[in-house]
Amino acid sequence: MKIFSVTDPEFKPYGRVVTGLDTAKAEILAALANTPLPAATDYVAEDAALQELPAAVEVSEHLFGGMPCQLGWCNGHNTYLNCLEYHRDSEFNLGTEDFVLLLARQEEIAGGKLDTAKVKAFRVPAGTLVEVYATTLHYAPCHVDAAKGFRVLVALPKGTNTAKPAIKNDGGDDPQLWACNKWLLAHPDSAEAKAGAYVGLVGENVHV
Repeated sequence: MKIFSVTDPEFKPYGRVVTGLDTAKAEILAALANTPLPAATDYVAEDAALQELPAAVEVSEHLFGGMPCQLGWCNGHNTYLNCLEYHRDSEFNLGTEDFVLLLARQEEIAGGKLDTAKVKAFRVPAGTLVEVYATTLHYAPCHVDAAKGFRVLVALPKGTNTAKPAIKNDGGDDPQLWACNKWLLAHPDSAEAKAGAYVGLVGENVHV
């Protein structure tokens, strides 16, 4: 599939490149470089070392308007789509290496399903801070270089991706709720689907 850049016009419906915050970005990148690099993919919603950085205050103030937020990471190696998720808020990503995001739009979900042919790929250069809008479906990054993998900041409102609230399934998008502030559409081939996640992706499990 064609891989666009986040600096291309095609990225505008999905997110934006965030400028400024150079000192905060440098602090975060230095801390990210010391986080694990698993052979597969691992996610930590809130990393203590990142959370203690002065940069965490800047992220809260400048990117979330003062809302409590969490700085975590998604690291490892990956080349498949597997799932798409969305939140009620933007997510901010920043990588120590180039990485690829596989994205779609929430409005492209029809009847609780999304055709993976609608997914587009965007390369994020190392050290580039991007905002992924709340209406953008996204999931784990894909690596550009298998030898380097990816280490990517995941900044979200505090509590996101923690334990799923115990609510009654009342229809609508409730079946897609997989964790706190996390609605998930899984591909039938994914481990998440086998673990009971809502199967909402139809078509090829996109591979970069």
